[in-house]
Amino acid sequence: MARLVFVGMPGVGKSTCAEALAARWNCAVLDVDDVVATMFGWSAADIVRLEGEAKFREREVDALDHALRGDSVVSTGGGIVSTPRARERLKDEVTLWLDCDDALILSRLAGGDRPLLGDDPVGSLARLRAQREEWYREVSGARIDASGTVADVIDRVLEEVARAAR
Repeated sequence: MARLVFVGMPGVGKSTCAEALAARWNCAVLDVDDVVATMFGWSAADIVRLEGEAKFREREVDALDHALRGDSVVSTGGGIVSTPRARERLKDEVTLWLDCDDALILSRLAGGDRPLLGDDPVGSLARLRAQREEWYREVSGARIDASGTVADVIDRVLEEVARAAR
């Protein structure tokens, strides 16, 4: 079982916050997209482009299962919640939803390889948010404001973890 799992939109800071929190807790950090690449030999973006999103989602849930086996902080891909099997699995974990406004997300994603955002990042991000918000709520114990510095976000995460432990 993982110590903590982060879910949220692409570009919200899940990987960055997972690394910072794992360093503070002196434990491993696993990014599900990195686990996908290690297990299957292609990056998440390449799998989406070459095999399609449905095949990627199957592989992503297998990678999630692998990532959740150890004592680690886990960062998921933004769309992992679109898979019912992943949502069921995440409900058994301490899961927090990192979120911030779309303008900040788009500024963080500038220049990145995000095939699901296509040629209309603003519209695509809005559509993805509309599809996924309910699922993020379903699997997470709390929504954490991910705007501000990494230190600010980690402080909010630790406050939530302490509150939930009471």
